[in-house]
Amino acid sequence: MAQTSNDVKKIVLAYSGGLDTSVIVKWLQDTYGAEVVTFTADLGQGEEIEPARAKAKASGVKEIFIEDVREEFVRDYVFPMVRANAVYEGLYLLGTSIARPLISKRLVEIAHETGADAVAHGATGKGNDQVRFELAFAALDPSLTVIAPWREWDLNSREKLIAYAEQHGISVPTDKRGEAPFSVDANLWHTSSEGKALEDPAQEAEDFVYQRTIAPEDAPDRAEYVVIGFERGDAVSINGDVLSPATLLTRLNEMGRKHGIGRLDLVENRFVGMKSRGIYETPGGTILMMAHRGIEQITLDRGAMHLKDELMPRYARLLYEGFWFSPEREMLQAAIDESQRHVSGDVRLKLYKGSVNVVGRSSTETLYSLEHVTFEEDEVYDQKDAEGFIRLSGLRLRLMADRKKRLGKND
Repeated sequence: MAQTSNDVKKIVLAYSGGLDTSVIVKWLQDTYGAEVVTFTADLGQGEEIEPARAKAKASGVKEIFIEDVREEFVRDYVFPMVRANAVYEGLYLLGTSIARPLISKRLVEIAHETGADAVAHGATGKGNDQVRFELAFAALDPSLTVIAPWREWDLNSREKLIAYAEQHGISVPTDKRGEAPFSVDANLWHTSSEGKALEDPAQEAEDFVYQRTIAPEDAPDRAEYVVIGFERGDAVSINGDVLSPATLLTRLNEMGRKHGIGRLDLVENRFVGMKSRGIYETPGGTILMMAHRGIEQITLDRGAMHLKDELMPRYARLLYEGFWFSPEREMLQAAIDESQRHVSGDVRLKLYKGSVNVVGRSSTETLYSLEHVTFEEDEVYDQKDAEGFIRLSGLRLRLMADRKKRLGKND
């Protein structure tokens, strides 16, 4: 049973230090009369997070958690997703979706550490993130009260937020005054830009929207080659240098940025029911996903590969809709991880003007047999064997053709 505002004593808030979450801190204090604990995560969003400490202190927050979770994010959330080759609606690499489970987990853990009885997030009532946060809270600790300010307050415009901030002495950065051209979510895997200047899907996004990549036409005229090493489905090295997960993805992001790789303009179907247009940049992720497919091509059995491809859309939808902590996602993950036991080796890729292509793969655990596929004479495969395979596979087709002929139907 949900607690009332009078029951809540301490609230853990996902806090960026920006205008929205600064307003939320004050609103929670005023509305609930509760102590607020803030959690700020460095997910590789590309901005300093330490200033959030001073802003939280200025708002009267006494318990402040600021953590670098980049390694955990890539190792425990991004890499499992890459093993699955997860893509939503054929194109989207799930950059926002995959960050929410980690933030939710830490909010719940901090609530337990500090004795808080509620958690809060700054997701709006129109988006998917409210669903992702709250499904995770339900899975991890349903006894916690969940507070979603955007569904409770009437501060539903930029002007109202700024007016509230000024009324309560909250600093409003100069660049926050007036209408923001679009909103941005970012982490080490991607950036997502939505709203305002991007709301008309018929209009091409302006160059200023893109932050992680240069325009492909402005990329170098000379291709760059890179070799990514894999062990059991996870990338472990670049050009022979063994790297930690976050360091590896950071380096791939730099390469992708240089060559204009990983841009996506997508109208997606939100879980809440509406369609939404977004501009996504996943430079390193686009390279990594292509490389992973490349090593699977020579190390993964056909049956296992095709089963994985059948499972992938369900897996991707679970991530998108916020079911990371569901038993069905864990079941799928177990099957996917089992398939990766021999997915080890090196993949060579060519990066050029917005494109990434696999140009070589090698592995001591390869299933590729040059003896079998050669066009030259060989001693390992009798081509006559194909006849029996074709006859068996074609039997049902011949029986159906006979029936059509017998019944006088030719279509």
